[in-house]
Amino acid sequence: MSVQQRGLVGFYALVAVIALIATWGQNLTYVWQSGEMSALNQFLPDLRVNPAARSIAVDIGLFLLAASAFMVIEARRLGVRFVWLYILLGFLVAISVTFPLFMIAREMRLAAAPDTPAKWLLRASDVLGLALVSAAVIGLSVVVLG
Repeated sequence: MSVQQRGLVGFYALVAVIALIATWGQNLTYVWQSGEMSALNQFLPDLRVNPAARSIAVDIGLFLLAASAFMVIEARRLGVRFVWLYILLGFLVAISVTFPLFMIAREMRLAAAPDTPAKWLLRASDVLGLALVSAAVIGLSVVVLG
């Protein structure tokens, strides 16, 4: 792994750690302020409170969709494992955490095999998975934009 690649991996790791702290700090505060776990039932309606909240929610959802397509294609091209786990955790944890983690895995694969041919094939399960991610993001956008 080159010095440049190590620096990039360090950068991605730093972004992932900061994103985890920043997003989950806010998520935990959101739940603690209500004093009960039922606050999670209020999360989606709260994404609709004003145009700024709706804009950010839809923006992140559409980024997750584009990032998912990129991650699946790159994972198949380079042989990065567990791509669907990164995407699932993007929904459950935060895409701002899991996308940099995927980029670390991608960078490590590139360093291990720098002459990887530019060929890739999506599996039927990849197409189905991306269709489900698309449906989830579109559904969220419809609910948020109401």
